[in-house]
Amino acid sequence: MGYEPLVNQNPLRVLKLGADSSRQLGLVMARAGLGKTALLVQIALESILRGNQVIHVSIGESIEKTRAWYDDILQFILQEHSIDNPHELIDMVQHHRMIMTFKESAFSRPKLEERLNDLVQQDIFRPSTLVVDGFDFSQTDREALMDIRELIATMNMQAWFSAVSHRGDERVSESGVPAPCHDVDDLFETVVLLKPEGGCIELDVVKNISEMDTSDLCLDPTTMMIRAN
Repeated sequence: MGYEPLVNQNPLRVLKLGADSSRQLGLVMARAGLGKTALLVQIALESILRGNQVIHVSIGESIEKTRAWYDDILQFILQEHSIDNPHELIDMVQHHRMIMTFKESAFSRPKLEERLNDLVQQDIFRPSTLVVDGFDFSQTDREALMDIRELIATMNMQAWFSAVSHRGDERVSESGVPAPCHDVDDLFETVVLLKPEGGCIELDVVKNISEMDTSDLCLDPTTMMIRAN
């Protein structure tokens, strides 16, 4: 594809994304407004640059707003890297990404599975990465999440979810995962907490299948781009 330099320079490589981590379940947690969507979009782009197809599920948001996140982050990538044919990269991302939207009350495994199967069976789109932004962990139970995890394994995908944590809720799991995900943290191979720290938003990787050092990752609060300190 010709985008290996972008993959090799991406700080996200320490999370061991890509084909060698298929079926893994990842979680990004933070208080509202700290960059969960920006991080999920960069995870999705990392997968696309590796040649994968990505389904981005946006719960409670419009397709236009989600697409704008991709457009903005792609522009930052183009500004930071010398790419001979930038329009080819933009077109490639559009062809390897599909955005789905659900109302907050309408998202479930059966409805997601039906829409995914329609795409695969008609040979329209075959995703290997699923990104789910806006899933309400406070309104679900362990059984429902295990059901979704089973679907992801059956379809041989990796999946990443976002979750909102709340300042006043002090419940936390033994591995350091806060509520409302403290009771289901064992279902995730990777958990990233976003925490404001000094002049950046630190990526606190409390669980990870990779043995690489993840201690210096952060989001630039101005661009919401991942960088290494």
